[in-house]
Amino acid sequence: MYTVYVLYSQSYNKIYIGYTSNMNQRFKSHNELSNKGYTYRYRPWVIAITEQYQTKQEAMAREKRLKGGQGRAYIWSEIERLGLISA
Repeated sequence: MYTVYVLYSQSYNKIYIGYTSNMNQRFKSHNELSNKGYTYRYRPWVIAITEQYQTKQEAMAREKRLKGGQGRAYIWSEIERLGLISA
């Protein structure tokens, strides 16, 4: 199984879109283990959206759609609906 995920940084109002076969390890990597890069700069992250897929190809295709304009609009509407955006 593969997980497509969206992380949200409430402190910086940023999102990160990715996919993985090990969500727990990947989330830990974004929030604790790495010491450089995009996700390091905007910590802490919360998991906003997850979707499960059977194959890596399906997950990669969904990640690509989410990174497009309509996908990002969907993500921001979900983040708002979930009440994650701080005023």
